[in-house]
Amino acid sequence: MLDESLLDDPEALARADRRGLLRGAAEAGARVRTALRHAAEAGLMDLKPDGRPRALLTAGPGMAANCVADLLSTLVAAGCPVTRLAPTGVAPAAGALRWALPGWAGPVDLLLIATPDGSEPGLALLAEQAYRRGCTVVAVAPAGSPLTEAVQGAAHGLVVPMATAPYEEQEQTAAASPGALWALLTPLLTLLDRTGLLDAPPDGLQKVADRLDHTAERCGPATATYENPAKTLAAEFAESLPLIWTEGSGAGPTGRRFAAALAELAGRPALAAELPEAMPAHGALLVSTLAGGADPEDFFRDRVEEEQALRARVLLLRDQPTDVLSAAPAARELALSHDTAISELEPEGGNELEGLAELIAITDFAAVYLSLASGA
Repeated sequence: MLDESLLDDPEALARADRRGLLRGAAEAGARVRTALRHAAEAGLMDLKPDGRPRALLTAGPGMAANCVADLLSTLVAAGCPVTRLAPTGVAPAAGALRWALPGWAGPVDLLLIATPDGSEPGLALLAEQAYRRGCTVVAVAPAGSPLTEAVQGAAHGLVVPMATAPYEEQEQTAAASPGALWALLTPLLTLLDRTGLLDAPPDGLQKVADRLDHTAERCGPATATYENPAKTLAAEFAESLPLIWTEGSGAGPTGRRFAAALAELAGRPALAAELPEAMPAHGALLVSTLAGGADPEDFFRDRVEEEQALRARVLLLRDQPTDVLSAAPAARELALSHDTAISELEPEGGNELEGLAELIAITDFAAVYLSLASGA
């Protein structure tokens, strides 16, 4: 059960936040600025590539690295194929994970490694394999980590220290921390801007940091639920199965990250799919016992001692909303025709990267609030 009174009690939220998740979400803008400084110090701003890579290969553990790969694939779009190298292993521990290059990888390909840990032997072995194939390797990892040392010693290797806060010097950054995503993603956006694969100049990333700061103010613990979009989402999803329906290129990765964050941080199941395919994919859930109007038992029975039934609730997550060829009207009609509640979330404006940052920030805060208020 969600303790909604806790949502409007900043001091209680701070006491409940033993993992520092709210602090990580609030510091996202600062992580972008620090990561930009680290990228400049590592020489990324001065790179003059000979041309674009044939393919981008990404590797790294955990939710943050998965989202980095998903976002890069979306932002690069048709400029270059992006392949995420999924780890194998007998356990999710750093020492057990292994990665392998595909057989076709070679000198014209670029390997991007993103990890908030840096102690994974499998990533160091992957970098060595890439060097033998002639691939260029760029890694974002904590300074002084074993991976940093492995990549720095290579002729075709470049390392950017991961942006961390002072309090994290004595503790490892959690892969699920909202701040970890921007610490890993920002240097790679700078690199790909220099290669011409996407448009993310330093001044553009400064605007992303400003948007993240503005969103953190709107979604912070001191802002009441009725005017806080993240707390509102957390309250709406308290006893619901979220069906996250996305529309727009940036909304897809955001929706998938939100579903993953709800599971990893709050222990809540959620399903994400892109419109218009989301409607047939999740349509059966709207007419099952999860439907908003479903009540197969006697209407007059005593419900005082019963647990509240889980009901589906749709979140329509849209990036750069437009009424041209939009499936949103049909999605609203489908949900409401089955008495299923629907929430909507759109960015306030700006370019694609700024809107994407806003959506990620709001949904990150929502997952954290749901985690804290439900005691996860």
